Amino acid sequence: MINTLAIANYRSILDMVVPLGRLNVITGPNGSGKSNLYRALRLLSETANESVVSALAREGGLHSTVWAGPAEISSRMRKREVAVEGTVRNDVLRLKLGFAADDFSYAVSLGLPEPSRSQFKLDPEIKHEAIWAGPQLRPSTLMIERSHSVVTARVGSEREVALQDIAPFSSIFDVLADIKTMPEVFWLRERIRGWRFYDHFRTDRDAPARQPQIGTRTPVPRHDGSDLAAALQTIREIGDTERLDATIAEAFPGARVEIAVSEGGRFAVEFHQHGLLRPLTAAELSDGTLRFLLLAAALLTPRPPSLMVLNEPETSLHPDVLPALAGLIASAAENSQVWVVTHSPKLIAALKKHRLCELIQLQKDLGSTEVQGLAYLERPPWRWPEKKS
Repeated sequence: MINTLAIANYRSILDMVVPLGRLNVITGPNGSGKSNLYRALRLLSETANESVVSALAREGGLHSTVWAGPAEISSRMRKREVAVEGTVRNDVLRLKLGFAADDFSYAVSLGLPEPSRSQFKLDPEIKHEAIWAGPQLRPSTLMIERSHSVVTARVGSEREVALQDIAPFSSIFDVLADIKTMPEVFWLRERIRGWRFYDHFRTDRDAPARQPQIGTRTPVPRHDGSDLAAALQTIREIGDTERLDATIAEAFPGARVEIAVSEGGRFAVEFHQHGLLRPLTAAELSDGTLRFLLLAAALLTPRPPSLMVLNEPETSLHPDVLPALAGLIASAAENSQVWVVTHSPKLIAALKKHRLCELIQLQKDLGSTEVQGLAYLERPPWRWPEKKS
């Protein structure tokens, strides 16, 4: 489980260190930075998927994503660092992302490309990476460190050069994740790759979830929802069928869901409601009903991930079904670390009743996103591995 998330110089987030729990509910007023916190976590996950540089380039390059707030805020932060750490970081454009966990922790720093004749001027470069054991970074816990093109690794009590010419657009996860020689890199990469983000379930008229699809066992639903029927049937066969039926009945009293299978192997959702003479197909369902079924399939997955992130799951849902959704989310948090980014008071109120819930309220201070009520000295301990001067 991730205990701490650290972000520096990303959009409205100048310097943030966030303590995390099992079930994290991120909320705040419009424009407070909820989406930026979500996007920063998603960008961090791209380091393990060979796409962090291209993801930043698609956002317009480093200049379009780094902190663009008042200069006095950056100055104030540097003065604060002097008071706390007795030193100041170089005033160099760097976007930094990292997390701490009980087993392995990771941080990455991205900067502007070195001057060259290349036309890929929007591509940032990975300047620094580090993996360390446990949540606290110390010389004794540092396992892998990448500085520009050189990667060093701990071998016994010594540090040795593991690679000398890593490309500036490649992460250590791209080139060193060998289960025999670098098991910690391999393990951490696979763990991050297993994070699941749900924010783009399509419910429009032409959404894949509304059409019958060839069915195959689906313990992990796709992000576009195209395998909804197969995912629900998989839950029925190897998952928590009773919870699925109870949740649908709670959200839609008197309703039940069945999966019809054609001779050609196509699976289709059939939604039975009290008072209707025939079941409704997925093509006939309202956007809210279809979205609830998609969320139920994701949250009741028979193969829980280490981290699941839901971005505004209340979108298009009727307020009356939010308590049932909160129950699903709380149940998922028993097996996965869960993030919920939301501005729904009713969903927040329902989730706050759960014993694992950690409420993270964001606010803006002169353009900078901060955690409400979390003073600088009360933040979790965090130190960026990149050397200071």
